[in-house]
Amino acid sequence: MSSESHKVDHPAGVEPTHETVGFEQRDIKASTIYRFLIVLAVSVVLSYIISVFVLRATTRMAEESDTPPPVRVEMGKASVEVPPEPRLQGTSMHGTDPQFDLRQKMQQDTQANEKTGWIDQSAGIVQIPVKDAMKLIAEKGLPAVSTSQAESKDKKK
Repeated sequence: MSSESHKVDHPAGVEPTHETVGFEQRDIKASTIYRFLIVLAVSVVLSYIISVFVLRATTRMAEESDTPPPVRVEMGKASVEVPPEPRLQGTSMHGTDPQFDLRQKMQQDTQANEKTGWIDQSAGIVQIPVKDAMKLIAEKGLPAVSTSQAESKDKKK
């Protein structure tokens, strides 16, 4: 290494030159940078505007398809939020007891099975209790179906 100073005094305003080294006075054009920045700014503004419209549209769609808020029901001194219908049975928010509902349904089914009446009087179709129908079938047997009726039913299918 040399301890000598490499600083050379050049006259004012004159750049140092060497015959093997060349460079441009100006490497970059400012107009290109300004055009790029303008295009970038316009792109950012347009993407913001598009994003606002997409956000508004998706928010509207979500509000339309969203379930309604829970209903508040007064239970004694406190009010409780009740989820929308249908509610599960057996919870304190459901109006009736599940066992009560089952007993009521079984009672309705039993009444329907024990009912007697005409279903179609002109065709001779009668509704009778299930127990009576079972006794009739046990005594008389199932009605016989002729082969011609069975074949015509098979052809319809």
